[in-house]
Amino acid sequence: MADLGELFSLRNRIAVVTGASRGLGLAMARALGEAGASVVLTARSEAALGGAVAQLRAAGLDAHAEAFDLADEAALAAAVARIVERFGRIDILVNNAGVCIWSGLHESTNEAWRRTIETNLTAPYLMAREASRTMIEHRWGRIINIGSYVSVLGRERLQAYVASKHGIAGLTKSLAGELGRYGVTSNAIAPGFFMTEMAEPVRRDPARMQAFTNCIALGRWGDPAELAGAVVFLASAAGSYVNGHVLHVDGGVADVLCVPVAVSS
Repeated sequence: MADLGELFSLRNRIAVVTGASRGLGLAMARALGEAGASVVLTARSEAALGGAVAQLRAAGLDAHAEAFDLADEAALAAAVARIVERFGRIDILVNNAGVCIWSGLHESTNEAWRRTIETNLTAPYLMAREASRTMIEHRWGRIINIGSYVSVLGRERLQAYVASKHGIAGLTKSLAGELGRYGVTSNAIAPGFFMTEMAEPVRRDPARMQAFTNCIALGRWGDPAELAGAVVFLASAAGSYVNGHVLHVDGGVADVLCVPVAVSS
């Protein structure tokens, strides 16, 4: 029987998590570190990264910062090269960084569309392209893209975001087909509603908060720590035969039509 501790262990693995200065990215970076990985947190803000890394180090984890703008292709490639030079390789890539811009179709702008697609879809493509070179060389790797419940659903006023997250699902499957033969898996996690800074505008409005909560079969929003199991599973030997899959971690949203009503028998 397999040793479950070893099966989920990430000892001696090098993990990179984008958009890791807060929210879901920071929670997943913490989970990977707690499983034993050396974790490189990336974001644009050096100050925010410094605070996040300090949090993880205070918990005894091996955490490092790499600040750069994902929308800058040259800076992205240079950052990946620096990480590989420093650590020798990248074993695990978590493409988490993203932006969400709400707008009606006729009020939307080309700039908002471009920014969303560049951050949410083009950057994960570029990160996977660059990081997978060393994964192929070492014949082992895990690419974990962060999608959304809208990777499979539509939402009004979110044209670019929904398109980008549908694109993440397709990119994930394409990478799985191309990289699997080299021992590199590619999967996606599709979170639902989580209590993060991004959700703050909704949380401040009780009526909107209740409307969103009503859509969740579990009847509550997720805690960022509840992504820990999913990301460690897909990054570890426990998920070694999972490839090209989109794992919904949403309390029952994308695959469940939840309409709370009084039911009597």
